[in-house]
Amino acid sequence: MSAKKSASGTGTIRKKTVTRNGKPYTYWEARFTAGVDPGTGKQVQRSITGKTQREVARKLKEAVAALDAGTYVAPSRLTLGEWLDIWLRDYLGGVKPFTVASYTGIVKNHLKPSLGAVRLESLNAHTIQRFYNNLGKPKEDGGGGLSAKSVKNVHGVLHKALQQAVLIGYLRSNPTDACILPRAVKREIAPLDETQSRAFLEAIQGSPMEDLFAFTLFTGLREGEVLGLTWDCVDFQAGVIRVEKQLQREKKKGGAYIFAPLKNDRVRTITPAPWVMELLRSHRAKQSAQQLRAGEWWETSGLVFTNELGGHLAISTVYKEFKRAATSIGRPDARFHDLRHSYAVAAIRSGDDIKTVQGNLGHATAAFTLDVYGHVTDQMKQESAQRMERYIKDVMGR
Repeated sequence: MSAKKSASGTGTIRKKTVTRNGKPYTYWEARFTAGVDPGTGKQVQRSITGKTQREVARKLKEAVAALDAGTYVAPSRLTLGEWLDIWLRDYLGGVKPFTVASYTGIVKNHLKPSLGAVRLESLNAHTIQRFYNNLGKPKEDGGGGLSAKSVKNVHGVLHKALQQAVLIGYLRSNPTDACILPRAVKREIAPLDETQSRAFLEAIQGSPMEDLFAFTLFTGLREGEVLGLTWDCVDFQAGVIRVEKQLQREKKKGGAYIFAPLKNDRVRTITPAPWVMELLRSHRAKQSAQQLRAGEWWETSGLVFTNELGGHLAISTVYKEFKRAATSIGRPDARFHDLRHSYAVAAIRSGDDIKTVQGNLGHATAAFTLDVYGHVTDQMKQESAQRMERYIKDVMGR
């Protein structure tokens, strides 16, 4: 073992040889004073290791410069996997349970298998970038096969976890800040037009989901909001509906159905068309008849849309029934969410201003509503221009 004073005189660099698995292993180590422990008054000693003397000398110089600048952060021996477990357990107290479940799934399925063994202090942007790139590669090429949006979701969780590590001093900076994410291709919305809407309403006649689908088509509520709507939120006298929760299934095997807060935590009150309120009156009468038939087997859930015994509807059941109806009208590509888009497009074309549509849909901002449905307003502008053109020609006598 040999020792050499560092050029700055603030640390000591040593060449060390140890035996690992019966074989000698040589490396270099620098030890330096990183301050004084306020509790004991003793000097705090830190060490830096590397394969070469030059590497260790460089690291030592950087550490000393950081100490002088007051930006030094002691290296953490935690692995990323260990830190993610701590973060999930201790730092998500104000996050919705459904979101915590989503974060936990991403940590379990993507982050820990690929990066969990990496030391927190050794994690760098290049390692993370390669991880992101591989997630987006097709499965047939050995990648994760994730969409650009899914890769961004993984990045969002990792960024949040590492940012917390920065805040408490485990990291000097967040390496995910330097990563480049894949560009998400915006999916074009495919609402039902007037003819398709009419055909859809005919296709669902007699279906156990008829009232649910018609209600959604003419209110634009999200699927979870419709399935979680309760009678105490329907005010027939005032003609309004209070949207305050949604029914969601926990994101785990055998997950239970739970009431969860709205997507953006904004409770809203909508005033549907009178026809919709009459639909609900009729539906309530049908439900009362169902309850009489079920007798003691009836579950008093308070839900507006239920199964034959008064319990919540399964998302899979709603999906299958919707797909059957959509396929029958030549729209097998349609999703339940397209009923929401259909409502929004119809509302805008009928003359509702964007702010009103935003409020009814529960979007966070009118800008978001415009971003999603801007093509509708562009088409309306063109139609307006054509109407003005016809008016001008009439006035000019041409």
